[in-house]
Amino acid sequence: MNILYLLIGVSLFAAFIFLWLFVWSVKSGQYEDNYTPSVRILFDDEEVKEAEVIEK
Repeated sequence: MNILYLLIGVSLFAAFIFLWLFVWSVKSGQYEDNYTPSVRILFDDEEVKEAEVIEK
């Protein structure tokens, strides 16, 4: 039964750490750019020159 108290304590500690990291990431602006990820696939890659392709 004592192990349950330890496991509950460790899991609550880990949950608070993850909650704190999430709040920190939101406050630091990690989720502010909503537009770029949705259109990143549409951006063209830089064209590779034929000479570079032949050398490889």
